Amino acid sequence: MSGVQAAAGKKRPRVIVVGAGFGGIRAAQALGKMPVDVTVIDRRNHHTFQPLLYQVALAVLSPGDIAQPIRQILRHHSNIEVTMDEVVRFDLDAKRVYLKSDAVMVYDYLVIATGSTHSYFGHDDWADKAPGLKTVEDATEIRRRVLLAFELAERQMLEVGSHPPLNFVVIGGGPTGVELAGAISDISRLYMTKDFRHIDPSEANVLILEGSPHILGAYPPDLQKKAIEQLTKLNVRTRTGKHVTEIGEGYVMLGEERIESVCTLWAAGVQASPLGKMLGFPVDRKGSVLVDQYLNPPGHPEVFICGDLAHVEQDGKQVPGVAQPAMQMGTYAAKRIGQLVAGRDQGQKGFRYFDKGDMATIGRKAAVARIAWPFKANWSGFMAWIVWLVVHVFFLIGFRNRFSVFRQWTYTYIGKQEGVRLIVGSHDLPGRWRTRLPPQRRPSFRPIALRS
Repeated sequence: MSGVQAAAGKKRPRVIVVGAGFGGIRAAQALGKMPVDVTVIDRRNHHTFQPLLYQVALAVLSPGDIAQPIRQILRHHSNIEVTMDEVVRFDLDAKRVYLKSDAVMVYDYLVIATGSTHSYFGHDDWADKAPGLKTVEDATEIRRRVLLAFELAERQMLEVGSHPPLNFVVIGGGPTGVELAGAISDISRLYMTKDFRHIDPSEANVLILEGSPHILGAYPPDLQKKAIEQLTKLNVRTRTGKHVTEIGEGYVMLGEERIESVCTLWAAGVQASPLGKMLGFPVDRKGSVLVDQYLNPPGHPEVFICGDLAHVEQDGKQVPGVAQPAMQMGTYAAKRIGQLVAGRDQGQKGFRYFDKGDMATIGRKAAVARIAWPFKANWSGFMAWIVWLVVHVFFLIGFRNRFSVFRQWTYTYIGKQEGVRLIVGSHDLPGRWRTRLPPQRRPSFRPIALRS
Protein backbone atom coordinates (compact mmCIF):
# COMPACT_ATOMS: atom_id res chain seq x y z
CA MET A 1 0.00 0.00 0.00
CA SER A 2 1.69 3.26 -1.09
CA GLY A 3 0.98 6.87 -1.87
CA VAL A 4 -1.56 9.12 -0.23
CA GLN A 5 -4.90 7.48 0.39
CA ALA A 6 -7.58 10.12 0.65
CA ALA A 7 -10.27 9.53 3.21
CA ALA A 8 -12.55 12.35 2.04
CA GLY A 9 -13.85 10.51 -1.00
CA LYS A 10 -14.81 7.38 0.89
CA LYS A 11 -18.33 6.74 2.08
CA ARG A 12 -17.16 5.36 5.41
CA PRO A 13 -14.69 6.85 7.88
CA ARG A 14 -11.17 5.48 7.83
CA VAL A 15 -9.70 4.33 11.17
CA ILE A 16 -6.00 3.57 11.48
CA VAL A 17 -4.89 1.38 14.38
CA VAL A 18 -1.15 1.53 15.06
CA GLY A 19 0.07 -1.47 17.06
CA ALA A 20 -1.40 -4.97 17.36
CA GLY A 21 -0.80 -5.62 21.03
CA PHE A 22 -3.60 -6.08 23.54
CA GLY A 23 -5.03 -2.59 23.04
CA GLY A 24 -4.74 -2.50 19.26
CA ILE A 25 -6.21 -5.97 18.72
CA ARG A 26 -9.18 -5.26 21.00
CA ALA A 27 -9.82 -1.95 19.24
CA ALA A 28 -9.64 -3.57 15.80
CA GLN A 29 -11.95 -6.44 16.78
CA ALA A 30 -14.58 -4.00 18.07
CA LEU A 31 -14.21 -1.70 15.04
CA GLY A 32 -14.67 -4.73 12.79
CA LYS A 33 -18.36 -4.70 13.75
CA MET A 34 -18.86 -1.01 12.92
CA PRO A 35 -19.55 0.91 9.67
CA VAL A 36 -15.93 2.04 9.28
CA ASP A 37 -12.91 0.91 7.27
CA VAL A 38 -9.94 -0.10 9.39
CA THR A 39 -6.22 -0.39 8.69
CA VAL A 40 -4.05 -2.11 11.29
CA ILE A 41 -0.34 -1.28 11.13
CA ASP A 42 2.31 -3.26 12.99
CA ARG A 43 5.99 -3.88 12.29
CA ARG A 44 5.50 -7.57 13.10
CA ASN A 45 3.02 -9.93 11.50
CA HIS A 46 1.92 -11.50 14.79
CA HIS A 47 0.24 -10.65 18.07
CA THR A 48 2.11 -11.93 21.14
CA PHE A 49 0.50 -12.91 24.43
CA GLN A 50 3.20 -11.22 26.51
CA PRO A 51 2.25 -12.59 29.97
CA LEU A 52 3.47 -16.02 28.85
CA LEU A 53 6.69 -14.91 27.16
CA TYR A 54 8.73 -16.06 30.13
CA GLN A 55 7.47 -19.62 29.52
CA VAL A 56 8.89 -19.45 26.00
CA ALA A 57 12.12 -18.11 27.49
CA LEU A 58 12.38 -21.16 29.77
CA ALA A 59 11.36 -23.71 27.08
CA VAL A 60 8.00 -24.64 28.64
CA LEU A 61 6.07 -23.33 25.62
CA SER A 62 7.04 -22.71 22.02
CA PRO A 63 6.64 -19.29 20.35
CA GLY A 64 3.72 -20.58 18.28
CA ASP A 65 1.78 -21.35 21.46
CA ILE A 66 1.58 -17.69 22.51
CA ALA A 67 1.72 -15.86 19.18
CA GLN A 68 -0.75 -15.75 16.32
CA PRO A 69 -0.68 -13.96 12.94
CA ILE A 70 -2.57 -10.67 13.04
CA ARG A 71 -4.27 -11.44 9.73
CA GLN A 72 -5.54 -14.73 11.10
CA ILE A 73 -7.00 -13.05 14.20
CA LEU A 74 -8.83 -10.42 12.12
CA ARG A 75 -9.63 -12.37 8.95
CA HIS A 76 -13.35 -12.64 9.70
CA HIS A 77 -13.77 -8.85 9.61
CA SER A 78 -14.13 -7.84 5.97
CA ASN A 79 -13.69 -4.13 6.75
CA ILE A 80 -10.18 -4.61 8.22
CA GLU A 81 -6.90 -4.64 6.31
CA VAL A 82 -3.48 -5.32 7.82
CA THR A 83 -0.20 -3.67 6.82
CA MET A 84 3.15 -4.92 8.07
CA ASP A 85 5.06 -1.66 8.33
CA GLU A 86 6.47 0.81 10.83
CA VAL A 87 5.25 4.34 11.60
CA VAL A 88 7.99 6.96 11.41
CA ARG A 89 6.01 10.22 11.65
CA PHE A 90 2.58 11.70 12.28
CA ASP A 91 0.99 14.84 10.86
CA LEU A 92 -2.00 15.23 13.15
CA ASP A 93 -3.20 18.46 11.55
CA ALA A 94 -3.39 16.85 8.11
CA LYS A 95 -4.48 13.51 9.63
CA ARG A 96 -1.67 11.58 7.98
CA VAL A 97 0.55 8.70 9.08
CA TYR A 98 3.96 8.28 7.43
CA LEU A 99 5.41 4.78 7.19
CA LYS A 100 8.94 3.42 6.87
CA SER A 101 8.08 2.07 3.41
CA ASP A 102 7.44 5.69 2.28
CA ALA A 103 3.69 5.07 2.23
CA VAL A 104 1.45 7.82 3.57
CA MET A 105 -1.98 7.02 4.95
CA VAL A 106 -4.85 9.38 5.70
CA TYR A 107 -7.32 8.76 8.52
CA ASP A 108 -10.46 10.12 10.09
CA TYR A 109 -9.72 8.48 13.45
CA LEU A 110 -6.43 7.24 14.83
CA VAL A 111 -5.80 4.66 17.56
CA ILE A 112 -2.20 4.38 18.79
CA ALA A 113 -1.37 1.37 20.98
CA THR A 114 2.32 0.64 20.44
CA GLY A 115 3.03 -0.46 24.02
CA SER A 116 6.36 -0.18 25.77
CA THR A 117 9.95 -1.37 25.62
CA HIS A 118 12.80 -1.92 28.07
CA SER A 119 14.20 0.94 30.13
CA TYR A 120 17.77 0.66 31.38
CA PHE A 121 17.57 4.03 33.13
CA GLY A 122 20.15 5.69 30.94
CA HIS A 123 22.46 2.65 30.72
CA ASP A 124 21.55 1.38 27.27
CA ASP A 125 24.91 -0.41 27.08
CA TRP A 126 23.53 -2.89 29.63
CA ALA A 127 21.07 -4.28 27.09
CA ASP A 128 23.58 -6.70 25.50
CA LYS A 129 24.65 -8.02 28.89
CA ALA A 130 21.19 -8.31 30.46
CA PRO A 131 18.39 -8.86 27.92
CA GLY A 132 14.83 -7.94 28.84
CA LEU A 133 11.61 -9.72 27.92
CA LYS A 134 9.13 -7.99 25.64
CA THR A 135 9.13 -9.94 22.37
CA VAL A 136 9.42 -13.48 21.05
CA GLU A 137 12.95 -12.60 19.95
CA ASP A 138 13.79 -11.58 23.53
CA ALA A 139 12.36 -14.86 24.83
CA THR A 140 14.44 -17.01 22.49
CA GLU A 141 17.59 -15.06 23.39
CA ILE A 142 16.97 -15.58 27.11
CA ARG A 143 16.34 -19.27 26.48
CA ARG A 144 19.63 -19.48 24.59
CA ARG A 145 21.58 -17.90 27.45
CA VAL A 146 19.98 -19.90 30.24
CA LEU A 147 20.37 -23.27 28.52
CA LEU A 148 23.85 -22.46 27.28
CA ALA A 149 25.02 -21.73 30.83
CA PHE A 150 24.34 -25.37 31.76
CA GLU A 151 25.92 -26.68 28.57
CA LEU A 152 29.11 -24.70 29.05
CA ALA A 153 29.32 -25.80 32.69
CA GLU A 154 29.16 -29.42 31.54
CA ARG A 155 31.87 -28.75 28.95
CA GLN A 156 34.17 -27.09 31.46
CA MET A 157 33.76 -30.04 33.83
CA LEU A 158 34.98 -32.27 31.00
CA GLU A 159 37.90 -30.00 30.16
CA VAL A 160 39.22 -28.86 33.54
CA GLY A 161 37.16 -30.70 36.13
CA SER A 162 35.40 -27.60 37.51
CA HIS A 163 33.14 -24.76 36.46
CA PRO A 164 32.11 -21.36 37.81
CA PRO A 165 29.01 -21.37 40.05
CA LEU A 166 25.74 -21.45 38.13
CA ASN A 167 24.55 -18.05 39.37
CA PHE A 168 21.53 -16.60 37.59
CA VAL A 169 20.75 -12.96 38.42
CA VAL A 170 17.35 -11.43 37.64
CA ILE A 171 17.28 -7.64 38.02
CA GLY A 172 13.78 -6.50 38.97
CA GLY A 173 11.33 -7.96 41.45
CA GLY A 174 8.06 -7.27 39.66
CA PRO A 175 5.86 -10.03 38.19
CA THR A 176 8.17 -10.64 35.22
CA GLY A 177 11.26 -10.92 37.41
CA VAL A 178 9.58 -13.23 39.90
CA GLU A 179 8.20 -15.44 37.14
CA LEU A 180 11.57 -15.69 35.37
CA ALA A 181 13.41 -16.53 38.60
CA GLY A 182 10.89 -19.18 39.63
CA ALA A 183 10.93 -20.76 36.19
CA ILE A 184 14.73 -20.98 36.11
CA SER A 185 14.65 -22.73 39.47
CA ASP A 186 11.90 -25.06 38.29
CA ILE A 187 13.65 -26.25 35.14
CA SER A 188 16.99 -26.70 36.89
CA ARG A 189 15.53 -28.71 39.80
CA LEU A 190 12.73 -30.66 38.11
CA TYR A 191 13.51 -31.10 34.45
CA MET A 192 17.26 -30.92 33.78
CA THR A 193 18.81 -33.06 36.52
CA LYS A 194 18.65 -36.25 34.44
CA ASP A 195 20.16 -34.70 31.32
CA PHE A 196 23.71 -33.97 32.49
CA ARG A 197 26.43 -36.36 33.64
CA HIS A 198 29.08 -34.09 35.15
CA ILE A 199 27.14 -31.21 36.71
CA ASP A 200 24.15 -31.02 39.02
CA PRO A 201 21.70 -28.44 37.58
CA SER A 202 19.73 -28.42 40.85
CA GLU A 203 22.66 -26.62 42.48
CA ALA A 204 21.98 -23.53 40.36
CA ASN A 205 21.60 -20.32 42.36
CA VAL A 206 18.91 -17.82 41.40
CA LEU A 207 18.97 -14.29 42.80
CA ILE A 208 16.42 -11.48 42.38
CA LEU A 209 17.74 -7.93 42.84
CA GLU A 210 15.08 -5.28 43.52
CA GLY A 211 15.85 -1.62 44.13
CA SER A 212 12.68 -0.87 46.08
CA PRO A 213 12.05 -2.21 49.61
CA HIS A 214 9.76 -5.04 48.46
CA ILE A 215 9.31 -7.43 45.55
CA LEU A 216 5.92 -7.33 43.79
CA GLY A 217 5.51 -3.76 45.01
CA ALA A 218 2.01 -3.37 43.52
CA TYR A 219 0.70 -6.35 45.51
CA PRO A 220 -0.65 -6.33 49.10
CA PRO A 221 1.93 -6.95 51.87
CA ASP A 222 0.52 -10.39 52.71
CA LEU A 223 1.01 -11.56 49.12
CA GLN A 224 4.52 -10.10 49.06
CA LYS A 225 5.31 -12.19 52.14
CA LYS A 226 3.77 -15.31 50.60
CA ALA A 227 5.76 -14.76 47.43
CA ILE A 228 9.01 -14.60 49.41
CA GLU A 229 8.11 -17.83 51.19
CA GLN A 230 7.37 -19.64 47.94
CA LEU A 231 10.54 -18.32 46.27
CA THR A 232 12.60 -19.48 49.24
CA LYS A 233 11.22 -23.01 48.84
CA LEU A 234 12.41 -22.88 45.23
CA ASN A 235 15.90 -21.86 46.41
CA VAL A 236 15.45 -18.38 44.93
CA ARG A 237 17.03 -15.63 47.01
CA THR A 238 15.89 -12.01 46.98
CA ARG A 239 17.74 -8.83 47.83
CA THR A 240 15.84 -5.56 48.06
CA GLY A 241 16.64 -1.92 48.71
CA LYS A 242 19.84 -1.79 46.65
CA HIS A 243 20.26 -0.54 43.10
CA VAL A 244 22.50 -2.08 40.47
CA THR A 245 25.36 0.27 39.63
CA GLU A 246 27.03 -1.73 36.86
CA ILE A 247 26.38 -4.76 34.68
CA GLY A 248 29.48 -6.33 33.17
CA GLU A 249 30.25 -9.45 31.20
CA GLY A 250 29.65 -12.14 33.77
CA TYR A 251 28.99 -9.97 36.83
CA VAL A 252 26.71 -7.39 38.44
CA MET A 253 27.80 -4.61 40.80
CA LEU A 254 25.80 -3.38 43.78
CA GLY A 255 27.90 -0.41 44.75
CA GLU A 256 31.27 -1.93 45.70
CA GLU A 257 29.89 -5.47 45.90
CA ARG A 258 30.49 -7.73 42.92
CA ILE A 259 28.09 -10.60 42.19
CA GLU A 260 29.24 -13.21 39.70
CA SER A 261 26.59 -14.18 37.17
CA VAL A 262 26.62 -16.69 34.33
CA CYS A 263 23.36 -15.23 33.05
CA THR A 264 21.92 -11.81 33.90
CA LEU A 265 18.33 -10.95 32.95
CA TRP A 266 16.61 -7.56 33.04
CA ALA A 267 13.08 -7.10 34.43
CA ALA A 268 13.52 -3.78 36.21
CA GLY A 269 11.95 -1.08 34.10
CA VAL A 270 9.95 -0.17 31.04
CA GLN A 271 9.48 2.94 28.97
CA ALA A 272 6.73 3.81 26.53
CA SER A 273 7.15 3.33 22.80
CA PRO A 274 9.16 6.15 21.15
CA LEU A 275 6.03 7.06 19.17
CA GLY A 276 4.69 8.80 22.29
CA LYS A 277 7.32 11.53 22.18
CA MET A 278 7.00 11.68 18.40
CA LEU A 279 3.42 12.95 18.74
CA GLY A 280 4.58 16.16 20.41
CA PHE A 281 2.25 16.03 23.43
CA PRO A 282 3.20 16.21 27.12
CA VAL A 283 4.53 12.88 28.40
CA ASP A 284 5.37 11.47 31.82
CA ARG A 285 8.82 10.26 32.89
CA LYS A 286 8.25 6.91 31.12
CA GLY A 287 7.28 8.61 27.87
CA SER A 288 3.56 7.85 28.15
CA VAL A 289 1.25 10.49 26.67
CA LEU A 290 -0.95 12.43 29.10
CA VAL A 291 -4.53 11.93 27.91
CA ASP A 292 -7.98 13.03 29.09
CA GLN A 293 -10.90 10.89 30.26
CA TYR A 294 -11.69 9.96 26.65
CA LEU A 295 -8.11 8.77 25.99
CA ASN A 296 -7.53 11.79 23.75
CA PRO A 297 -4.37 13.91 23.77
CA PRO A 298 -4.92 17.70 24.07
CA GLY A 299 -6.91 19.20 21.22
CA HIS A 300 -7.37 16.01 19.19
CA PRO A 301 -10.66 14.20 19.89
CA GLU A 302 -10.07 12.02 16.80
CA VAL A 303 -6.86 10.52 18.26
CA PHE A 304 -6.94 7.80 20.93
CA ILE A 305 -3.94 6.58 22.94
CA CYS A 306 -4.22 3.14 24.54
CA GLY A 307 -2.25 0.74 26.71
CA ASP A 308 1.24 1.44 28.05
CA LEU A 309 1.49 4.50 25.78
CA ALA A 310 -1.34 6.25 27.66
CA HIS A 311 -0.97 7.96 31.04
CA VAL A 312 -4.47 7.74 32.52
CA GLU A 313 -5.33 8.96 36.02
CA GLN A 314 -8.16 7.33 37.96
CA ASP A 315 -9.05 7.99 41.60
CA GLY A 316 -5.77 9.80 42.09
CA LYS A 317 -3.63 6.94 40.76
CA GLN A 318 -2.22 6.07 37.37
CA VAL A 319 -3.88 3.13 35.67
CA PRO A 320 -1.24 0.34 35.53
CA GLY A 321 0.46 -0.54 32.26
CA VAL A 322 -0.60 -4.18 32.06
CA ALA A 323 -2.74 -6.28 29.75
CA GLN A 324 -6.17 -5.78 31.34
CA PRO A 325 -6.22 -1.93 31.14
CA ALA A 326 -4.84 -2.07 27.60
CA MET A 327 -7.64 -4.37 26.43
CA GLN A 328 -10.27 -2.23 28.13
CA MET A 329 -8.82 0.93 26.58
CA GLY A 330 -8.88 -0.61 23.12
CA THR A 331 -12.52 -1.61 23.50
CA TYR A 332 -13.41 1.84 24.85
CA ALA A 333 -11.61 3.67 22.02
CA ALA A 334 -13.54 1.65 19.42
CA LYS A 335 -16.83 2.31 21.21
CA ARG A 336 -16.08 6.01 21.40
CA ILE A 337 -15.26 6.13 17.68
CA GLY A 338 -18.57 4.41 16.96
CA GLN A 339 -20.34 7.12 18.98
CA LEU A 340 -18.54 9.90 17.11
CA VAL A 341 -19.34 8.33 13.73
CA ALA A 342 -23.00 8.09 14.72
CA GLY A 343 -23.02 11.72 15.87
CA ARG A 344 -23.61 10.81 19.52
CA ASP A 345 -20.60 12.57 20.98
CA GLN A 346 -22.32 14.61 23.68
CA GLY A 347 -22.61 13.51 27.29
CA GLN A 348 -20.73 10.24 26.83
CA LYS A 349 -18.89 8.67 29.75
CA GLY A 350 -15.13 8.71 29.90
CA PHE A 351 -12.92 5.65 30.21
CA ARG A 352 -12.88 3.89 33.56
CA TYR A 353 -10.66 0.93 34.31
CA PHE A 354 -12.45 -2.05 35.84
CA ASP A 355 -9.86 -3.71 38.05
CA LYS A 356 -10.26 -7.51 38.13
CA GLY A 357 -7.04 -8.14 40.06
CA ASP A 358 -3.43 -9.17 39.53
CA MET A 359 -1.61 -12.48 39.58
CA ALA A 360 1.90 -13.80 39.16
CA THR A 361 3.14 -17.36 39.00
CA ILE A 362 6.21 -18.25 41.02
CA GLY A 363 6.78 -21.84 40.04
CA ARG A 364 5.07 -25.16 39.54
CA LYS A 365 1.98 -25.15 41.80
CA ALA A 366 3.01 -21.80 43.30
CA ALA A 367 1.56 -18.35 42.58
CA VAL A 368 0.02 -15.26 44.18
CA ALA A 369 -3.26 -13.69 43.11
CA ARG A 370 -5.06 -10.51 44.14
CA ILE A 371 -8.65 -11.09 43.11
CA ALA A 372 -10.85 -8.00 42.83
CA TRP A 373 -13.76 -9.48 40.82
CA PRO A 374 -16.24 -11.22 41.11
CA PHE A 375 -15.21 -11.19 44.79
CA LYS A 376 -12.27 -9.80 46.72
CA ALA A 377 -9.60 -12.17 48.00
CA ASN A 378 -5.86 -12.67 48.23
CA TRP A 379 -4.78 -16.20 47.35
CA SER A 380 -1.40 -17.87 47.24
CA GLY A 381 0.00 -21.32 46.60
CA PHE A 382 -1.73 -24.05 44.62
CA MET A 383 -5.17 -22.41 44.40
CA ALA A 384 -3.68 -19.17 43.06
CA TRP A 385 -1.69 -21.22 40.55
CA ILE A 386 -4.84 -22.96 39.28
CA VAL A 387 -6.57 -19.58 38.87
CA TRP A 388 -3.51 -18.30 37.01
CA LEU A 389 -3.63 -21.29 34.62
CA VAL A 390 -7.34 -20.87 33.88
CA VAL A 391 -7.18 -17.10 33.37
CA HIS A 392 -4.22 -17.25 31.02
CA VAL A 393 -5.72 -20.00 28.88
CA PHE A 394 -9.02 -18.08 28.75
CA PHE A 395 -7.43 -14.89 27.45
CA LEU A 396 -5.30 -16.53 24.76
CA ILE A 397 -6.52 -15.52 21.32
CA GLY A 398 -7.67 -18.41 19.15
CA PHE A 399 -8.87 -21.92 19.97
CA ARG A 400 -5.70 -23.54 18.63
CA ASN A 401 -3.56 -21.49 21.02
CA ARG A 402 -5.72 -22.37 24.02
CA PHE A 403 -5.73 -26.08 23.20
CA SER A 404 -2.00 -26.16 22.49
CA VAL A 405 -1.05 -24.33 25.70
CA PHE A 406 -3.39 -26.42 27.85
CA ARG A 407 -1.99 -29.63 26.36
CA GLN A 408 1.61 -28.52 26.90
CA TRP A 409 0.94 -27.41 30.49
CA THR A 410 -0.69 -30.77 31.21
CA TYR A 411 2.31 -32.55 29.72
CA THR A 412 4.83 -30.40 31.61
CA TYR A 413 3.27 -29.62 34.97
CA ILE A 414 1.29 -32.78 35.67
CA GLY A 415 3.55 -35.28 33.95
CA LYS A 416 6.77 -33.44 34.91
CA GLN A 417 7.90 -33.77 31.32
CA GLU A 418 10.32 -31.23 29.96
CA GLY A 419 9.72 -29.00 26.98
CA VAL A 420 11.90 -28.88 23.89
CA ARG A 421 15.08 -27.10 25.00
CA LEU A 422 16.70 -26.01 21.76
CA ILE A 423 19.68 -23.65 21.63
CA VAL A 424 19.88 -21.58 18.46
CA GLY A 425 22.27 -18.78 17.58
CA SER A 426 25.68 -18.08 19.08
CA HIS A 427 27.31 -20.60 21.42
CA ASP A 428 29.00 -17.88 23.48
CA LEU A 429 27.93 -16.16 26.68
CA PRO A 430 29.09 -12.71 27.86
CA GLY A 431 32.16 -12.84 30.07
CA ARG A 432 34.71 -15.57 30.63
CA TRP A 433 32.40 -18.40 29.53
CA ARG A 434 33.20 -19.08 25.92
CA THR A 435 32.54 -21.99 23.63
CA ARG A 436 36.05 -23.31 24.29
CA LEU A 437 38.77 -22.42 26.75
CA PRO A 438 41.86 -20.63 25.40
CA PRO A 439 44.43 -23.21 24.20
CA GLN A 440 46.95 -22.35 26.91
CA ARG A 441 44.36 -23.13 29.63
CA ARG A 442 43.02 -26.35 28.13
CA PRO A 443 44.64 -29.43 29.69
CA SER A 444 44.93 -32.76 27.99
CA PHE A 445 41.58 -34.50 28.17
CA ARG A 446 41.24 -37.01 30.92
CA PRO A 447 38.06 -38.85 31.97
CA ILE A 448 36.53 -37.71 35.26
CA ALA A 449 34.11 -39.45 37.54
CA LEU A 450 30.50 -39.12 36.52
CA ARG A 451 28.04 -37.44 38.85
CA SER A 452 26.12 -40.11 40.74
